[in-house]
Amino acid sequence: MRSASEQTDGTGGTDGGRPGEPAAPEEHAYPDHWEADVVLRDGGTARIRPITADDADRLVSFYEQVSDESKYYRFFAPYPRLSAKDVHRFTHHDFVDRVGLAATVGGEFIATVRYDRIDDRGRPATTPADEAEVAFLVQDAHQGRGVASALLEHIAAVARERGIRRFAAEVLPANTKMIKVFTDAGYTQKRSFEDGSVRLHLDLEPTDRSLAVQRAREQRAEARSVQRLLAPGAVAVVGAGRTPGGVGRTVLGNLLGAGFTGRVYAVNPALDAGTTELDGVPAFPSVSAIGAPVDLAIVAVPAERVPEVVADCGEHGVRGLVVLSAGYAESGTEGRERQRALVRQARSYGMRIIGPNAFGIINTAPDVRLDASLAPEMPAAGRIGLFTQSGAIGIALLAGLHRRGAGLSSFISAGNRADLSGNDLLQHWYDDPATDVVLLYLESIGNPRKFTRLARRTAAVKPVVVVKGARHSGSAPPGHRVPVTRVPHATVSALLRQAGVIRVDTVTELVDAGVLLAGQPLPAGPRVAILGNSESLGLLTYDACLTEGLRPQRPLDLTTAATPADFRDALAAALADDSCDAVVVTAIPWVGVQGTTEVLAASLREAVAGAGEAGAAKPVVVVHVEMGGLAEALSAATSTRPPGSRTRRPATTPAPRIPAGPGTPAPAASVPGSSAPESSTPGASAPEPPSPETSAPDVPEGNVPERNIPAYPAAERAVRALAEAVRYGQWRRQAAEPGRVPEYDSIDEAGAAALIDRVLGERGAGQESRGVTLTTDEAGELLGRYGIALRPTLPAPGPDEAALAAARLGYPVALKTTAPHLRHRPDLGGVRLDLATEEQLRTAYAELTEVLGKPEELQPVVQAMAPRGVDTVIRAAIDPAVGAVLSFGLSGAASELLGDTAHRLVPATDRDAAELVRSIRTAPLLFGWRGSAPVDTPALEELLLRVSRLVDDHPEIVSVVLEPAVVAPSGVSVLGAAVRLAPPAPTTDLGPRRLPSY
Repeated sequence: MRSASEQTDGTGGTDGGRPGEPAAPEEHAYPDHWEADVVLRDGGTARIRPITADDADRLVSFYEQVSDESKYYRFFAPYPRLSAKDVHRFTHHDFVDRVGLAATVGGEFIATVRYDRIDDRGRPATTPADEAEVAFLVQDAHQGRGVASALLEHIAAVARERGIRRFAAEVLPANTKMIKVFTDAGYTQKRSFEDGSVRLHLDLEPTDRSLAVQRAREQRAEARSVQRLLAPGAVAVVGAGRTPGGVGRTVLGNLLGAGFTGRVYAVNPALDAGTTELDGVPAFPSVSAIGAPVDLAIVAVPAERVPEVVADCGEHGVRGLVVLSAGYAESGTEGRERQRALVRQARSYGMRIIGPNAFGIINTAPDVRLDASLAPEMPAAGRIGLFTQSGAIGIALLAGLHRRGAGLSSFISAGNRADLSGNDLLQHWYDDPATDVVLLYLESIGNPRKFTRLARRTAAVKPVVVVKGARHSGSAPPGHRVPVTRVPHATVSALLRQAGVIRVDTVTELVDAGVLLAGQPLPAGPRVAILGNSESLGLLTYDACLTEGLRPQRPLDLTTAATPADFRDALAAALADDSCDAVVVTAIPWVGVQGTTEVLAASLREAVAGAGEAGAAKPVVVVHVEMGGLAEALSAATSTRPPGSRTRRPATTPAPRIPAGPGTPAPAASVPGSSAPESSTPGASAPEPPSPETSAPDVPEGNVPERNIPAYPAAERAVRALAEAVRYGQWRRQAAEPGRVPEYDSIDEAGAAALIDRVLGERGAGQESRGVTLTTDEAGELLGRYGIALRPTLPAPGPDEAALAAARLGYPVALKTTAPHLRHRPDLGGVRLDLATEEQLRTAYAELTEVLGKPEELQPVVQAMAPRGVDTVIRAAIDPAVGAVLSFGLSGAASELLGDTAHRLVPATDRDAAELVRSIRTAPLLFGWRGSAPVDTPALEELLLRVSRLVDDHPEIVSVVLEPAVVAPSGVSVLGAAVRLAPPAPTTDLGPRRLPSY
């Protein structure tokens, strides 16, 4: 495609411009914030950066590798080589009116894009012209990888930053790929046909469709990058020791013991002369010596040797790395810089990293059977995806899930998660057919805003359960790079729950919730039937249900004489009863009866299976006391797994003792598991068909586990897990019909923007960190632009001024102090209300100044009285980690001390506003508590929505506080407001897609 400002001269080159065009503007500083690493459609990575004068040789080399057809499409004529003038023009930019970006892999160009600012006649121009011509060129070998689409996102963001609002492009009709890049981008566009070419005009203002397109591409690319790691066709273990033991040799043994279906290679530069095999697989001194494609490298060498391994892998075309090596950011400043260098080096070759300091990855799919981890045993196949940032916690979770009969689809323990993180796994598991439940152990969240968005989308189709470690340490764990957040942990938890995340506090609760969600259907409501052979245990369960907000029925006592058949019949009846949504079965040991545990488990399964056939599927959980074999029996009774089957490890590769630390803990105990396959996950490269030599001999093919009935040793644990499932089911039903962000005619967005620009222009210099606090008049004007009326207030530096102010406002009035130490503290006596006459006002003024201090200290004001009602406080703030947050609570010290505040992410919907009002513990005060008059909650909800819209429309507004907002039986009055502005910080989830930078 050609830029109209590029015309070929008589020698076939391009001239530097037309006669009369403006001189090249002065170059600006190199914009390093435009640099970004991106994930492409096939899961590989590329680096996008500005083109500079130093790139002349790279540009020439790049152009030589482009086909004649692509060159023709770019310049509309045969153009075999670039002239010196072309090279100079395409590498010298001012980064304002003329900008060029390149996508690079291994330091070499694979694609370029550039824009030239033009005027309304299509001639080169400078600001304030707001249109530019854009042109792309992608190397043929990299076409189809989504490079042009990624470049379009980034060049559009650059153009908007430089004041350009529209792109124009001229494309030959036969260049359908480039036309599709523009038409699929989602921007508002116009198309015309002129002089044998297609003329496209794109409005660069982001639209809902362009944002949806961008995020869909992000999801496919990041999911693919994970899939390439989890389903490789060939794996090389770099650092496999020459003798048994050690980290590398253990991983090699685990790969073989799991029956990995692809090719396995051992790599060790210190191999003895003549050694060509280790543990029966080919061994080589380097990855490049293998002579065959390698998709995944497991790196288990000392940290100082990792760079040479990464270079070797990158040059050989390896797609991804699992770095088990320690000695990175968890070890201090030097290690942190080593970690940054590792990420930069790997990404320069288009590779993604799990780790460093990782524990490994597992994929139980029958056509993969990958165990590239340090786990003592391969877990059973199942429907749970598990991600951890700690190897020690990973071992504990694997063991806990195995004991409960729950299998995994995949497992990733990412250590320092310098590159691949929980966000990437959410992208993968979102549409992974092998995964029904997502379990995450997180010690930090690198991009909370993106995490919340991805979690909400994933939770709409499958449960996401999260336990957050390091909640109260006040800092991120060693090795984790995260933004600093000012939002309390409780607020983050509330926002995660708003996104549909099942938030639990302990690893035990994570397993408890996971086995229930993976093994049972979601409850349709909170009604719970309780039955069992112990009245006391039934009553404990009943109390636990009430504590968790469920609606239990009276427990059915089957008595201690109940047989397994009695349990079966009672459970079948409960499952058929339309008055309950879930069933808790309680069981204690029988006296004098032997061997009934297995029979009880089979009887319960029979009742559940019968209900399922009758279309009465409900979740069933079992609470047992001192019935040691019941959980295992329930697992065996509801699974097709052969009793006692396990994946065996070669006897020559015992688990090593690994230094403790994040991601590399010493395996504490054996984690028995099953290799029973359940589902298939397509590989990134087609794995070789399994052969008798590579298949695990004790893995039966074609067996799909049925749903397990989860068993718990305590009623509280069972009910807590069930309550989480109830709340999640309710969220799912509500998410199916999301709320809307209403439009209001009385909003003047342009007027508010002008006011903000004026204030920041006049008082914003040097205030980037602290921001600018608006005066009362400025705050009132800004809020008024959004239909929020601030109750008139006048200063009263003396009693005479107070009397004049009251006469102006009209009686009755309120007299209040505004000194910081007395503000919003009516309990300290700094407020006098319902002053109906001048005499009352002067008396109140004298009392205030006598008791609390001089007028200049108190800063008193007079305000028109508002109708009586309930005092509330509304806040909206921009947090660097989670974005804009809208908060609501009742005003006063009691609510503040109790933390009785509700939170929602901005923009809030009408449903969010209604939930905010009703979710605080003191909400009954708004709805007529103890005979008081109910207040105007619709007006309150509208006020919340207007504040949300204000903050969402103007990212310069970093804080809004309305206190108090008095909600009366009719209407709401805002008596006080504080607004703070600051230049908008760069967002982490709203610009063009990019990987976290190091």
